[in-house]
Amino acid sequence: MLAAIDLMAEKGYKGVSTKEIALAAGVSEMTLFRNFGSKFNLLEKAVDRYHYSIEMTQIFNEKVTWDLRKDLLTISQMYHEIMDSNRKLFLIVLRDDDLIEIREKAQKHPRKLLELLTKYFIDMQSKNRMIQTDAEAEAITFMWMNYGVFMTQLFGATTITKVTLPAFIEFSNELFVRGLTP
Repeated sequence: MLAAIDLMAEKGYKGVSTKEIALAAGVSEMTLFRNFGSKFNLLEKAVDRYHYSIEMTQIFNEKVTWDLRKDLLTISQMYHEIMDSNRKLFLIVLRDDDLIEIREKAQKHPRKLLELLTKYFIDMQSKNRMIQTDAEAEAITFMWMNYGVFMTQLFGATTITKVTLPAFIEFSNELFVRGLTP
């Protein structure tokens, strides 16, 4: 999968053949087809495998401390770490309109994060550690804030601002925490 991602990121989805992918991966083209069926299926499985819902579920299940500041910082940092490591996949899928089906299927990952964050905010409200507010609206705002900076970083944030990603994460989370803490 990694060989395919590297080649598609370099040449575009349409610009690389299954023969090239197999050669780069050190397998036969027959093995590639046996395991994935097609180049499209290979990319679809890569997007599913390298996206973030599994890691985010682990954070919510194992690392939540019920401290809004610490938890949101952990979530943001993990999100950006995963998104950055998958930046090539995003570039591949976003650049080619023929891959809209993969983009649509990949929406299960942000939906899962929205579900996890919403439940977390509801639980924080029930523990009186967060103001009473629309938990889903707060969750999607938090997600869009982080996705927006990822996309800006992906397409050249250094031409817009000198604020670094770690500084953004710190400042934006602090702003969020101040707005939601009773």
